[in-house]
Formats: sequence, structure tokens, C-alpha cells
Amino acid sequence: MAMIRIESLVILSLALGLLEMTVSGASVSYDHRALVIDGKRRVLISGSIHYPRSTPEMWPDLIQKSKDGGLDVIETYVFWNLHEPTRNQYDFEGRKDLVRFVKTVAEAGLLVHLRIGPYVCAEWNYGGFPLWLHFIPGIKFRTDNEPFKAEMKRFTAKVVDMMKQEKLYASQGGPIILSQVENEYGNIDSAYGSAAKSYINWAATMAISLDTGVPWVMCQQSDAPDPIINTCNGFYCDQFTPNSKNKPKMWTENWSGWFQSFGGAVPYRPVEDLAFAVARFFQLGGTFQNYYMYHGGTNFGRTTGGPFITTSYDYDAPIDEYGLPRQPKWGHLKDVHKAIKLCEAALVATDPAVTSLGPNLEATVYKTGSGLCAAFLANFGAQSEATVNFNGNSYILPAWSVSILPDCKNVALNTAKINAAVVSPTFRRQYLKGNIVSPEAIQSDWSWVNEPVGISKNNAFTKVGLLEQINTTADVSDYLWYSLSIGIQEDESQTVLHVESLGHALHAFINGKLAGDGSGRGNSGNAKVALDIPITLTSGKSTIDLLSLTVGLQNYGAFFDTWGAGITGPVKLKGLKNGTTIDLSSQQWTYQIGLKGEELRLSSGSSSRWVSQSPLPTKQTLIWYKTNFNAPAGNNPVALDLTGMGKGEAWVNGQSIGRYWPTYISSNSGCTDSCDYRGSFSANKCLKNCGKPSQQLYHVPRSWLKSTMNTLVLFEEIGGDPTQITIVTRQVGNLCSWVSESHPLPVDMWSSDQYRGNKPGPVLSMKCPSPNQVITYIKFASFGTPRGTCGSYSHGKCSSTKALSIVRKACIGLKSCNIGVSVDTFGDPCSGVTKSLVVEASCT
Repeated sequence: MAMIRIESLVILSLALGLLEMTVSGASVSYDHRALVIDGKRRVLISGSIHYPRSTPEMWPDLIQKSKDGGLDVIETYVFWNLHEPTRNQYDFEGRKDLVRFVKTVAEAGLLVHLRIGPYVCAEWNYGGFPLWLHFIPGIKFRTDNEPFKAEMKRFTAKVVDMMKQEKLYASQGGPIILSQVENEYGNIDSAYGSAAKSYINWAATMAISLDTGVPWVMCQQSDAPDPIINTCNGFYCDQFTPNSKNKPKMWTENWSGWFQSFGGAVPYRPVEDLAFAVARFFQLGGTFQNYYMYHGGTNFGRTTGGPFITTSYDYDAPIDEYGLPRQPKWGHLKDVHKAIKLCEAALVATDPAVTSLGPNLEATVYKTGSGLCAAFLANFGAQSEATVNFNGNSYILPAWSVSILPDCKNVALNTAKINAAVVSPTFRRQYLKGNIVSPEAIQSDWSWVNEPVGISKNNAFTKVGLLEQINTTADVSDYLWYSLSIGIQEDESQTVLHVESLGHALHAFINGKLAGDGSGRGNSGNAKVALDIPITLTSGKSTIDLLSLTVGLQNYGAFFDTWGAGITGPVKLKGLKNGTTIDLSSQQWTYQIGLKGEELRLSSGSSSRWVSQSPLPTKQTLIWYKTNFNAPAGNNPVALDLTGMGKGEAWVNGQSIGRYWPTYISSNSGCTDSCDYRGSFSANKCLKNCGKPSQQLYHVPRSWLKSTMNTLVLFEEIGGDPTQITIVTRQVGNLCSWVSESHPLPVDMWSSDQYRGNKPGPVLSMKCPSPNQVITYIKFASFGTPRGTCGSYSHGKCSSTKALSIVRKACIGLKSCNIGVSVDTFGDPCSGVTKSLVVEASCT
């Protein structure tokens, strides 16, 4: 793609419906149809990759895979709390190196949409706001409040100035073609009353004043003032209309899946539905579409929001958490992008003309006087396929699908017909110590440090009453100890401890021991915790120690910054002598922020306090573990399977791989063996992994590993057995493909010219995922009416006896192969029936 150069002098004009930042011969602009780059309207496919959710070593490959998948633009948020953890002290190193990320995108020849916000939501801790912001006197977030606006402008200007200094805006010859200010404010602005409107107008004026030379957008903001473009977020945005006839129809977040919470099942979005949503958007006038997420990545450290968001931010994205294409999602969307790009010249040349073809059936045509013509045929009914007549030809449209006709005649792609192969992932496990399987030998390689129960640090303090946690800790730690010493008479030792907390979880200890089950937790729908624990107190003095903990701070909602956490009470002893109750809430409590092990920096693994004696304590609350391990051979992505552990945080070579919680099991209900893509999608429509740990595998980036002597440290809260931990490598499994006689030709082979002769039939294409691999084995092949899914195919009543030998001959020993799906290739095992070719193959 040619580099875009625009002079720094920017002239804003609204003339003939065109907003343009004019320069000497080049521009970044927009009109009612599209973004205009270098004077040309563009159809742009974008995808979100958040730089801190992967590593700099992963960025080039992720971006190249995005480009290979048909993307033009990479979209990212900018995370304020990551870059300014302390006021006026900035950090742009390592995973936080925003400039390096943007330059890496540019080196791949792609463009950038920089969503500065600086509120980001993103299931990120505190929505991306730094906690120190909360303590500025008189501040109110995201409203017409002078202290907040001053800080928001200062950080936004800081980011813009950084980009300008590196000449990264398109107006300077760089890749950034768009910036975003604020984020989804329109979803909650009614809660802020009249101040919301003045705040949004101020934000728009502030952004424009920074003189980036490229357009600014506001997503989910129907009243975004000119010249800000208002954009759409959602599972579907085909019905979205901008707030001005001079603005293009843009989709900043097409949710490719959904985020996951501890205690929840794993959500996923069928690619047929995602492809349908994309095609419908472009069918009805859209010209910029972004996948949120294209690669979700990992919430390393304590960056998760929610609360209760998992460490994995996989999002069922086209590129998975480990950086590998998720097939067939990645491949099918690549084909969708190619089909749409075949229509680009017609799409940007004119406005769409929409015609009804019947109930839930629609044709959209883009046709110019010069002969350009592209058409989209949609069946947005969720029940049954339909046959439609269009331009004198007959077309079969499956339910909930769009056919794309780049020449208004021949189908390049139908969104419900997948030509891309399935690649089934596999995970190879081994003990951390390789071939050591003796329990005694495994235990001997671990050391530990007990975390003290209750107050153990010199900076503990006392206060009358119960303190809200976030205001007390400023989020420097997940943990806050509440400790109280009380006197009890001998005949009052049997009682019930009642504790109420705003969340997110807590552990109760009496005289240094966990009280009964002693633990409570909230969930993503309700973070509050209430416990009633039968306890026995010691006659005389007894100590109650309550460990309260957060699992990521709230990131969404009106006034979310005021939502509290921690034990705000009441705390009571119930059922004492004569049925009396003692309210302890107003007693003088002693507080400790964080853990002793955090103060000692045990996560580095270098402290002298580690104990290596046998036996290794397991199933014990509040304990730190450490061991060393060698990295698995090869370059396959690595994860730790933390099955056997309870809840805590893990570090590899001093880097936090995030919170773990494999004992938080998802509900047994809500999942199905398969999910019908037809009909509107929602976050809970398609779920898997019910009745299992919400997250079992925890990604360890390869760049964090040495070949030998890697240090693993875990802080375990509720009790686990670290000897059960295994190291896992993410492997590429078998290839599977299913193509029927009714499929279109692969879009790579589409050409309007070739249809002038005999119309070619569908083709099954298979390609090994790695360039140094060849197809070595055909596990299954059937032409007829096969059944099953990848890994469990079987022959149907109708099956060609030649299929396996024909496929073996066509594919074995090759990196890729193409096989015509027709009776000409395989013979006709059952006339009058639409037949399919199914193949499962292995590459080595």
C-alpha cells in the first residue's frame, strides 16, 4: 500500500458533504460513503489487537497473520493506567511500547486506528483509568468536571504528541488514519444528565484541537458533534445510520466472540453468523468494519477488569490466544474479505439500491453508469433456505446467509458455505520436570514459604470501623487484611460469624486457622459476598482475621469508579448466649494492605526465605511455591495446566502470567453439543465447557522462557497441589474439510471471465498450516452423505468407494491439494442427492 503523506497544516472544511484535511496533493478525509485516503474512497477491513495482551516478540507474526487474513487496519486502545501508573511517571517499555507496536503495524504495510479514549472499558482493570485519578480532590469521572477534563486532556495530548514526534499520523506519512476519543459513552450518558452533552462537546473540541490531521470518531455516540464520526459497536450493525448524511457508516466493534468470566462457561460465535454480520453490513452501505477482537490475547498480571474476567482474553477471535489462526474462522473470514474486496470499486462508486425479493429476502445492488456492478443477496430468515430469482438467474440462499456477486451474476461466496478447512488444536502435556514421575522426586524439586495469617507487616494501621477496600489499598494489591481481637467468655465460645462484603472474595480465619469452609466469592453478575460460618472462639482473647480480595476492578457502567469492594459490613457474632448478637462493625480494626510475600518480592523467586524440606505442604491455605523447569523443545506456544491448584497468581521468571482460579467451575447448564448459527447471536447463545474449570490453561509467552532453569512461583490462597501442574504445548492437529456440490468455487479461483465457458464446480482445498509440512496421512475421506464432525466422521448411507484412494493420490506428499467436488471426480454413488466430500488429513 502506498504511504499516505499529508502536510501538518490541516484545513477543516465541510463542503459538498466532504470533510477533508487538505494537504499538498494528498488527504485523509471522509464523505457519506467512506473514508477517503489519498483522494480515493476505501473499503477497509480492520481488526483489534491490544499490544499489552501479547508480547513485542509476538507482534510481527500477529500483524502478518492479520494481513494474510485480509485486514487493512489494526485497531488498538491506549491503556492509561498501564502507561501512567503514578501521576506524571510514564512507562512505555516492553509490552507497553505503543510506538514500537504502531511502527510494527506500519512495517507490515497496514494502517492503524488509535483509540485513545482514554476510557477504554475493554474488560481491563478500572476501564483503563489509573487509580490515582480517583483521589484527585473534587474529581468526577466522564462528565463536565474540570479536574477530570484537565487530566483527560493532558494524557490524550501526551499520546498525540508521542505519535507526532515519531511522525506516525497519516498526516505526517505514518500509518494512523483514525483516532477515537471517549468510548461507548452514549450507552450510559443519560445517568449524567445535562452535563453529559457539554462533556461530549468538550471532548470533541479538545480532540480536534490536537491537530492530528486525521478524522476522530466516537463509538456508540449518536449525538457526536461534527466533525466527529459516530460509529457502531455490536454483534450486528447493518441497520446503523450515522447522525449526519455527510458521515460514512462505520463499525468499530464487531464482536467476534465474547469475553469470559471465572465461574462462567466459554462463549463462542459461529463463523457463519460472524460472516453473515460482516456481509450484511457491507451490503447495506458500510465501508469500514473492525473485529473486536481479531486477536484477544492474555490478561497478564493484574490487568483484568470485570470483576471476575479470566486471565485468558481469547474472545473466540480469528487468531487465538496463543497467536495461531483459529480455523475455520480465520480462513472463512479471509474468503469473505476477498469477496468484499472484489466488489470494492462498485461499493465506493455509488449508493446501494435495495430491493425486496420476498419475506426476509433482499437484494442490494451497487451499479454505475460505467458498467461496474456488484450485488448482495440476503436471506435473513432463521428457518429455511430460499430460492430467489435475480437478474434472470436462480440462486439458492441458505437461511441466515448472504451471497456476494462481484459481477452481479456469479456467486463468489455464500457466508453459510465454508470452504476453509478446520484445524483441530491439540495440547501435548508433560510434567514440569520432564520424565520425572515419582511423587517423591517431584516434591523434592519444590520449595515454599508460608504466608502469615493476619497482620505481619510494619505498616499495618488501626481504624475504627470497616474500611472500603479500593479507597484503602489504591489497588496496589488484591489483598486487604481486616483483623480484630476480641474477648469472649467461656460459655460464649460457640457462635456464628456473619460477614458481608461488597466483594469480590474473602477468607475468614479464627485464631490463625481457616474457619470451616471459611471462603466466599461473588460472581460476574453479583460481586457481593455474605458468609455465615459456625465457629468456636477461645475463651478469653480470640483473633478474627478476614482476608478480602479483589479480582479485577469494575470497568463498565455509569459511575463505575465509585463502586466499592471489601468488607463494609456488617460483621457480627450471632447466636451467642441467650440468642444475642454482637455487631463488630464499629470496633477498632487493624488493617494490612497486601501480603508479606509481596513485600518480600517472593514472586521474583530470589528470596532467601524459601524452604525445601520434605514433605512438601499441599492443600494448604496461604502458601507460596517455587520450582524450576526447562522450556519444552521447539517453537510451539506454551501454557501451564494449573489443574490441582485452587486460586492465586503465578509468575514465570518474575513475569506475572495472571490470576489463576481452576477451582471456579462453570455451571452444568447452558451448553449444547452444537450451536445453530442461524438467528440473532447473543453472548449466552453458544457456550461450551460447562461443568468444568472456567480456565485451566494459562499462556506463558515463549519470549519469557529460557531453554533451562525457568523459575515458576505461585501464591496459593485456598489450597492446591503444585506437583499436579503440567506444562503444555499448543500443537496443530488434523485438517478437516467438508465441501458440498452446492458450495461456490473457492473465492481465490473466482473470476468473472471464467464463467463465460463451462461453469466450474466446487473444490475442496487443503493446505498444511506450516510451510515446512506436507500431507502425510488421510485418516478419512468420503464422497456422498457423510456424517459427524472433525475427528469423528463416518460414512453415510451413500458413499463412493473411490473417495479414499482418489484423495490419497491427490494429496499425499504435497503441501496443499485441490480436489473437484463432483461426480466427474468420484462417480455418482446416489443420483438425485446433493453430495459432499469430507476429508480428514494429517500434516507432518
